[in-house]
Amino acid sequence: MTRNTALRETIPVPDTIAGRSIVLVGLMGAGKTSIGRRLAARLGLPFRDADQEIELAAGCTIPELFARYGEPAFRDGERRVIRRLLAGDPMVLAYGGGAFMDAATRESTRAEAISVWLRCTLPTLVRRVASRDNRPLLAGKDREETLRELMEIRYPVYAEADVIVDCGDEPPDVTTAGVMDALAEWKPARRLHVVLPSSSYDVVIGDNLLARAGALLAPRLQQKRAVVVTDQAVAALHLQTLMDGLAQTAIQASSIVVKGGEGCKTMETYLDVVDQLLEARVERRTAVIALGGGVVGDLAGFAAATTLRGLPFIQVPTTLLSQVDSSVGGKTGVNTRRGKNLVGAFYQPKMVLADTGTLATLPPRELMAGYAEIAKAGLIGDAAFFAWCERHGQAVISGDRDAQAEAIKRACAFKAAVVGDDEREEKPNDGRALLNLGHTFGHALEAEFGYDGGLLHGEGVAVGLGLAFKLSVKLGLCPPADAERVIAHVSAVGLPADLSMLNRRFSAATLIGHMRRDKKMRDGALHFVLARGIGQAFTSSDVPPDAVMDLLRDEGCGA
Repeated sequence: MTRNTALRETIPVPDTIAGRSIVLVGLMGAGKTSIGRRLAARLGLPFRDADQEIELAAGCTIPELFARYGEPAFRDGERRVIRRLLAGDPMVLAYGGGAFMDAATRESTRAEAISVWLRCTLPTLVRRVASRDNRPLLAGKDREETLRELMEIRYPVYAEADVIVDCGDEPPDVTTAGVMDALAEWKPARRLHVVLPSSSYDVVIGDNLLARAGALLAPRLQQKRAVVVTDQAVAALHLQTLMDGLAQTAIQASSIVVKGGEGCKTMETYLDVVDQLLEARVERRTAVIALGGGVVGDLAGFAAATTLRGLPFIQVPTTLLSQVDSSVGGKTGVNTRRGKNLVGAFYQPKMVLADTGTLATLPPRELMAGYAEIAKAGLIGDAAFFAWCERHGQAVISGDRDAQAEAIKRACAFKAAVVGDDEREEKPNDGRALLNLGHTFGHALEAEFGYDGGLLHGEGVAVGLGLAFKLSVKLGLCPPADAERVIAHVSAVGLPADLSMLNRRFSAATLIGHMRRDKKMRDGALHFVLARGIGQAFTSSDVPPDAVMDLLRDEGCGA
């Protein structure tokens, strides 16, 4: 069977696009109508041309509409016709060259359809329109120069399309096959809408999001200008990809690169970042984009919250820990010599882009450390999610992109629900404080190690989860079998499950001293998150200090 014969056959619609219209965008001469008809035939869908539908509705041609009423009136009618078409049954719909430039039309398209940009070079477009005299925007003008000007204006907006297919002088059937291949490979990113008392934003989770950052962020930015804050290690791996992705939609971006690591999350580094932002002459609408792990997110977020009394803030977390924890919820800040995160602000992002592709560049130890926060979500209030973790945790650690994306979405959804009920951690009992399960112990261990990388945050939390459940058992609150199950799962994914796995001697008194300096202290009393079982966490401020001391001694700590 030849390729041309195959192109005339209807093929099964890929699951990822089933039930949705396909919209073709591009400049005049891109072939939207010819490709659209062939694509519709292959998918077994009706084909509509937006310009033809507008002419039918108006009872006159597009050039006549332009001549009688002008472009603004034409665009208004175009917008209404497209909205009506998208509200109907799935179809292949070819837009006029200017339709996708309208922000409301782009928003409708994102909600109702999958958009495909047929991207052509200038010489190709010039050749294709050379014999046409029905293009109002070309009437009486130099075609090449006009098309070049339109490309400069429209291509950065067309780049917001879901799928981009490069077209040349190949036959339409070949281009159609290329569109079909692109649609078959396209996977929609998972989206989670976070609703808080103060704001709302989307967490977008998927592969290759850095390269698509411009398309994803452009609809949300007040100004097409941004400053990316990142660290040296992440900059070498991902900064150029992000900058190229932003440039596709004409977002002008510069960067600030810090040393990296928990040791740089200081007041000194914060002040340096603020100074560089001011030196770059940022404006109130200039976005700050945090590209990196939790350290960069906390640091950049605090700088965004305070520079010019608040700049738009975007989180682009590149570690599993930051994707499921610090990027969602709005906590920002820096460390001091007296403890971790003691200076900061609650400041929510405008959007979070969690690119699972960046996880492939993480050392296995960091990937596993991030997993602790995923398991924590199930242990706090979702026993079914913890059971999912027991079944799929190894796949997440092993790099399964679908498993990672699902875990990230479910963990973020749980955290978003908790944060939505207690955005600024003001509830004295439960509320957002529940998210600190394992953290009282974990932060004490981090302080003992000195935040120098000897113990990762997620590793401290992993040990802390086991200790929190063991303390709950010691207090008669939790079945021993549940604590054993927690420790077994933490160990199974390669995380330290108890103090003995840290290969270090600890003093119980010293660890408790660190806990007393933690920001979760309230009225001078230690505050713990305990559990009555898996998925049944609660907060308590009346834990006997002797019980904590006894537990630590049982775990091998000295006095």
